[in-house]
Amino acid sequence: MNSKTTDRIATIYFWASGIVIIMILAWFLIRILGEGIPHLSWHFIFGKPEEIKAGGGVGPQLFNSFYVLFLSLLISVPVGLFSGIYLAIYAQKNWFTDLVRISVEALSSVPSIVFGLFGFLLFANLLGLKFSIIGGAATVALLNLPVMVRVTEESIRNVPDSYWEASLALGSTKWQAIRKVLIPASLPTLITGITLIAGRALGESAILIYTAGLSVSRFFPDFNPLKMGETLSVHLWYIGAEALVPDAKEIAKGSAALLLLVVLLFNLLVSIPSRILQKRLSGGK
Repeated sequence: MNSKTTDRIATIYFWASGIVIIMILAWFLIRILGEGIPHLSWHFIFGKPEEIKAGGGVGPQLFNSFYVLFLSLLISVPVGLFSGIYLAIYAQKNWFTDLVRISVEALSSVPSIVFGLFGFLLFANLLGLKFSIIGGAATVALLNLPVMVRVTEESIRNVPDSYWEASLALGSTKWQAIRKVLIPASLPTLITGITLIAGRALGESAILIYTAGLSVSRFFPDFNPLKMGETLSVHLWYIGAEALVPDAKEIAKGSAALLLLVVLLFNLLVSIPSRILQKRLSGGK
């Protein structure tokens, strides 16, 4: 078999793999959105849920999803950003640093249910927060922290050394070079990492079942982080597993479509400015 035949076979294989993946994703989108969008309405999206009778909405759950997302990013992004910068710039190459990196990579592969049990023991029991939004957000932040650390470290390391050396040669301190050179140069990659962990937080359910609970506040919207806060993904699981409402299937289909639309819209709102920024930083290329 000559090189041209091998190249042709490889090309066909890669194209076929890509088409199959796209078809599977398209099937999921068409199936979920096709069955769920007809059930979406203003009352469904912003209304309060019902426990027994039909016609309830998912307004509090949608609000709690974004509230948990905001609080988790408020914790994980600064800690992950500065930890990644430390590992990339300040940390010496020794056995302890290697151990930290291995531990971070190991935590990235831990199932979310394990983090949920840890968060339940730490925040709900030991710290006395019980089922609360802040406990759920803190546990989700712990889940996303290893990813944020690795993304930050790799993005800083991928910046050309000449940027760092030129900044120091001009008299900048390390912190000035990091703040004014390295972070702006790696910003598109950092935004991509934040988008990934944000999407993971919006769709997370196992952790929040153990930490944020299966109920919502009587007030809507309720900004008290110590209240229970069922999110949209948890509500989707609850409706499909234990709900007593007669229109449970319709609520589940609408919730799935709404959750998918929220994640897609969030990714678009973040990725489009990120690409524009990347083009500006790269000189329009």
